[in-house]
Amino acid sequence: MYNRIRKYLSEQLEIPVEDMDRNTTFESLHVDSLDMVEMVMYMEEELGIDFEMDGDMKLETIGELADFIEDKLA
Repeated sequence: MYNRIRKYLSEQLEIPVEDMDRNTTFESLHVDSLDMVEMVMYMEEELGIDFEMDGDMKLETIGELADFIEDKLA
């Protein structure tokens, strides 16, 4: 999941995949809340599931999002 997220962000933000790791924050990539919603919706569609995210949930890094999605898939 981690690599899938990095690939998506690389394509959307035109940033090399190598420039991102598990600790890269969305803030450092200038990803705003709308970008996050679009990314989560894309991932939900790709995986065919609803992540049921709470509005106040804070996922600050690529690794945190990857772990969250993997937990939902388990």
